[in-house]
Amino acid sequence: MHSSIPPHRYFPYLSWTEIDAMPDRENVVIVQPMGAIEQHGPHLPLAVDSAICTTVLGKALAQLDPSIPAYSLPPLYYGKSNEHWHFPGTITLSADTLLRVIHDVAESVYRAGFRKLVLLNAHGGQPQVLEIAARDLHLAHADLMVFPLFVWAVPNCAVDLLTEKELELGIHAGDAETSLMLSILPDQVRMERAQAEFPQNLPTDSWLTMEGALPFAWVTRDLSASGVLGDPTVATVEKGDRLLASLATSWAIALEDIYRFRQPHAASGQAAAVEAIHTDSDLSTIENTEGPPSLP
Repeated sequence: MHSSIPPHRYFPYLSWTEIDAMPDRENVVIVQPMGAIEQHGPHLPLAVDSAICTTVLGKALAQLDPSIPAYSLPPLYYGKSNEHWHFPGTITLSADTLLRVIHDVAESVYRAGFRKLVLLNAHGGQPQVLEIAARDLHLAHADLMVFPLFVWAVPNCAVDLLTEKELELGIHAGDAETSLMLSILPDQVRMERAQAEFPQNLPTDSWLTMEGALPFAWVTRDLSASGVLGDPTVATVEKGDRLLASLATSWAIALEDIYRFRQPHAASGQAAAVEAIHTDSDLSTIENTEGPPSLP
């Protein structure tokens, strides 16, 4: 049931009395792994994002200092994947449904006394949804710290292993994901079916890009007939092992950072600033009324 998550770090294995007796609950790090069930070309299974997220998290938790309390919730396998729904097998939630699921999970975590929730996501189609959820939850509970994080955002060795073209355009079922799956679930990878495909007819001589500062909306079939964006034919288990190790090490560091994190508070400073403004205004009024009388 716990898959690659260390059993002592798996939240569902705790009893309610263990949670009730847990010290310093406001600094315990609760992680919600998030992936997707969606097409990843003809050579990879639908569970790629979920498998990568859970495995990276499990290895990071195994490396984490035992004194740092951190627990993984059960993985959320379904995500917002409608950019892939023209390919059979993709199962998608709407953005609204995903927001509601995150909200309800977070409210339950908050009610139990926890104040740090990590939304650890490996699916590139939903970071914006997680960012909206995180902001709304923090607005609802000022003492709830929510971290909408992407698995690939931490330092890792991809830049040393992938070609420049792959780093720019290989965003789905390409070298990186296929190599990782060869490391994580080799029996589920069908390399004999792997084929390279990169987006065609992208804007040239333009600031507009597929992803970046000035993106345009797209669905996968706009860019790929096979569902692949990248070159999986050059993937190897050795590259996958190195990617997995580098991601896990970085996430162990990030989880420790989150444990030590304290939410910034400018509210007291804001109140002081407002008070100073009012005081200055009052003084100005006094000065204006106590000046020399106007000449007739």
